[in-house]
Amino acid sequence: MKKSDSNSRTLEKKLKRGVELLHDPLLNKGTAFTDAERDALGLRGLLPPHPASLDEQVMRTMANYRHKTDDLERYIFLTSLHDRNEVLFYRLVINNMEEMMPIIYTPTVGLACQKYGEIFRRARGMFISVNDRGRVKQVLANWPHPDVRAIVVTDGERILGLGDLGSSGMGIPVGKLSLYSACAGIHPATTLPITIDVGTENKRLLTDPLYLGLRRHRVRGQEYDDLIEEFVMAATELWPGVLIQFEDFHNHNAFRLLAKYRDRICTFNDDIQGTAAVTLAGLFSAMRVTGGDLRKQKILFLGAGEAGVGITDLIVSTLIDMGVPRAEAVRQCWLVDSTGLVVKSRTDLAPHKQKYAHDAPGAENLLAAIKVLKPTILIGVSGQAGSFQQEIVETMGKLNERPVIFALSNPTANAECTAEQAYRWTGGRAIFASGSPFPPVDLDGKHHVPGQANNAYVFPGIALGIIASRATRVTDEMFAAAARTLADLVSKDALAKGLLFPPLSSIREVSVKIGASVARVAIERGFSSLPKSSAESVEKVVREHVFEPVYDNYV
Repeated sequence: MKKSDSNSRTLEKKLKRGVELLHDPLLNKGTAFTDAERDALGLRGLLPPHPASLDEQVMRTMANYRHKTDDLERYIFLTSLHDRNEVLFYRLVINNMEEMMPIIYTPTVGLACQKYGEIFRRARGMFISVNDRGRVKQVLANWPHPDVRAIVVTDGERILGLGDLGSSGMGIPVGKLSLYSACAGIHPATTLPITIDVGTENKRLLTDPLYLGLRRHRVRGQEYDDLIEEFVMAATELWPGVLIQFEDFHNHNAFRLLAKYRDRICTFNDDIQGTAAVTLAGLFSAMRVTGGDLRKQKILFLGAGEAGVGITDLIVSTLIDMGVPRAEAVRQCWLVDSTGLVVKSRTDLAPHKQKYAHDAPGAENLLAAIKVLKPTILIGVSGQAGSFQQEIVETMGKLNERPVIFALSNPTANAECTAEQAYRWTGGRAIFASGSPFPPVDLDGKHHVPGQANNAYVFPGIALGIIASRATRVTDEMFAAAARTLADLVSKDALAKGLLFPPLSSIREVSVKIGASVARVAIERGFSSLPKSSAESVEKVVREHVFEPVYDNYV
């Protein structure tokens, strides 16, 4: 965070006193207020007498965290901490990134969304409903922080692989923006999670007395589009240049909303583009392991939704940049959906699938497609647990000395196969990555550490680069740059262990490097107000925007 921004927030903090100060999570230091601050800010007697250090608070909080008996209780504990002291929350997460990321985001956040009405403690972010049509700008103006630079918004229709959770999907934008701050240092005061509630088709929620959203069927068509348009216009008027990340919208809205807004405002869809970037990075790393050339691979996807088509789009554009003619680049990528191989002879294809429908005979299922196409890479983005069955994985192993198998569906319970299955069924030869974490696997005397293709490797850094460069648009070239940067940061030792991505413990530095690569593209392509000469020193500019969770001195 720039020094001037930090100073302005310090002035804001001095305006609050007493209980009001203790109840503001962005300003509260809890037991860490010094004696001088307690006297100056009306806190004397409101806190235990010993002024604790941040390190002491972290030690106490971590001990309490580890007393929790299951992941949902850990999630609730961290959420409560987030709601009362953000500096302590982010210091705790940053110090324990590998342990806590699966709690504050996938896979635990999925369960938290499913139980949102049961575990609700305090509202975080903003809820806009279809009942707010015509006054969305007034609703957004109620947000107390004036300097919003990043919004993550969902309509809750396709939460992870769990389906329609309506307004209970709020855990996703809250979790995403927590990672913006923890992983990339984007100041939490500049982030805003939003859920747009247009109803739900989830029968359980419609009859659940604890459900907190609108108990009505989803609004569709023009009324839906008008509400989204009103939201986008209101947000960009209140906070000019704000980054809007669309998250967990259903396929039928996600693709067309991205197409509608990507050339009008600063926006991206992480399910489509972020997943694509982290997967592409994993493929670059896999090629380093095998000694292969991405331009010579045949890639088969199980799943032809947002993730599958988004990954394919980015791979094709990257292959074209590498000199592969477009027709050949498209021919390297094949999709299987619930009906079978995506080919031109089919008449049931949604528009987003049609550009990857090949002029070829069909195949009724994944195994048949593998036997016909003989792919070198198999990527699962289907949300169908266990769909990479033993015969499928063994066939990939017979066709390839080092089969690349990515089981990317979230949460963990939806993965197409486990890490152990991928290694065991290929005799330890698979190059494996998953969307949610799996433990290491010991097989035939070798220790395999599976890679996690976690979008958190890329979307926080991409957002940091966009904010630092004041970019007006988000382009595919930025995601490709992020993927290359991420892959380049994987050490040879990590690759030898099976890791295709850097350790999560290094993610803040990874995010800075990705942010610099994204900002450089924005500057060089004229999507930034920064001068082109600043492209040379762009990493310094990015680092100036990184928030460090330490307490300010108020007096």
